[in-house]
Amino acid sequence: MTQALLPGMHLIELTTHEDERGSFTETFRQAWLPGGVPPMVQANLSFSRVGALRGLHVHRRQADFWCVVQGSAFIALFDVRAGSPTEGRAWTDTFDAARGLRGLYIPPGVAHGFCALSDVRLLYMVDAYYTGDDEEGFAWNDPDLQVAWPLEKPILSPRDADAAPLSEAIANRPRFAG
Repeated sequence: MTQALLPGMHLIELTTHEDERGSFTETFRQAWLPGGVPPMVQANLSFSRVGALRGLHVHRRQADFWCVVQGSAFIALFDVRAGSPTEGRAWTDTFDAARGLRGLYIPPGVAHGFCALSDVRLLYMVDAYYTGDDEEGFAWNDPDLQVAWPLEKPILSPRDADAAPLSEAIANRPRFAG
């Protein structure tokens, strides 16, 4: 059910049960994650219009658990943890809710972002309450990421449009704790 692609990251194929009434999907269970992973304490639902890009953002201490519950999103992760065996490597995938739901656990120190290939609803949980002081960002299109985004001119927030290059963000990166 779970597979790790970057150290500490877990991709979970979710099971949907359908009948004439509709469907039911369990989107999160703490037991799916290995021991030692702090429990999730806050859940959020974000809506992104087609063409929007959010990220890349990285938390020094906070982990995320994502589930695209509607629409299709191209997701990019980038390991900025100093000393990680996958330091400086990217992982990408497209999550399409119509093809099946998946959960994605993103550990601290792994940068994350996505672009909406259609209107997208992303349900996500975090293991620390949001304060804003644990999040940094860097340019989504930095060539050092080597991420082939499917959009050339996405809709960006002012913060993401003005984000620093990856080389500046690396100065404050966390150590790999694995």
